[in-house]
Amino acid sequence: MTMLPRDRVFAALEFRKPDVVPVEYHPSPAGLYEHRERLRELWRRHAQDFGDDFRGAPIPQPEPGSVDANGKYHTFRKDIWGVLWEYHIFGVAGHPVQRPLDDWAGLKRFRPPPSPRAAGKDFRREQVQAREHQEKHFLKSGWVSVFEVLRAVRRFEDVLMDIEADEPRIHRLADTIVEYQLQVIAQLLKRGVDAVQLGDDFGTQQGLMLSPRTWRRFFRPRYQRLMEPIHKAGKKVFFHSCGNVAGLLDEIAELGAAAIWPQLPLYDERELAARLRALKLAVALQPDRSHLMTFGTPDEVRAAVARTAETFRVADGGAWFYVEIDNGFPFANVRALIESVAELRER
Repeated sequence: MTMLPRDRVFAALEFRKPDVVPVEYHPSPAGLYEHRERLRELWRRHAQDFGDDFRGAPIPQPEPGSVDANGKYHTFRKDIWGVLWEYHIFGVAGHPVQRPLDDWAGLKRFRPPPSPRAAGKDFRREQVQAREHQEKHFLKSGWVSVFEVLRAVRRFEDVLMDIEADEPRIHRLADTIVEYQLQVIAQLLKRGVDAVQLGDDFGTQQGLMLSPRTWRRFFRPRYQRLMEPIHKAGKKVFFHSCGNVAGLLDEIAELGAAAIWPQLPLYDERELAARLRALKLAVALQPDRSHLMTFGTPDEVRAAVARTAETFRVADGGAWFYVEIDNGFPFANVRALIESVAELRER
């Protein structure tokens, strides 16, 4: 029986057998800018389950004045938290160069961003668009972070030391961030959503940045607060964390997350697949972007897709393919990735 895309994703998240493995495309600005219409044409030919609204979206372009006579991109932008970021590659994350809280003296003046809008004509239009989207597709929204904001508004190393030392001001700052993010979640739930995405990178290439005990003391109760209204509304929680976060998987599952988005190359895939299935934690399967997609061959990409599909038993639910196209991917590899996932869905 053929499922609607939305029902297919729910089946996978709940470890029920979908009719085909779900797929999610992410229109990374850098990848779309580099591959342009060729990439959109691939998307048009091979549908996804999380929506199709970006297929006709304009190709992103660098801001006026951000590219010099030699074609070098360079610009600065300030975010909603008052952090000034420097960017050297269009569409790729930058680095903070001015932070409001490198000195704790700034905490007295520090204010969160304005509350997200949850009323008015524009918001009502977004509610209508969300309902229309959910008639067919799964709707995942948000990027709710705590640790990422902490280490943007204050030096990374100072944040780590403050957390370990149980500095009262880092607690005050974290609670300010949580209160704001609760407003973001409330706005998303009111607008309409199937899942809310939380995202904080806690791993290095080898292991955690913080001990599990420190994470449990500082972050777990705050994530519990963030997830509570989502659970109460009957919606799903997705959790993204790059790096090796094997030491947190039990915690994330116990908090009630429905799915994890890990950095697959840092794990033994068979061990990870078995552990996530035991935890009933669904997984976004994202082929290795740093090496395979950048330096591999199309045949190696196709083999990796087939191997990952078998290892994570995608036909039995509990997984979906997440396809994000970055800059620097040879287009032959892009085509191999999208087409090999599509071939799995056509069997």
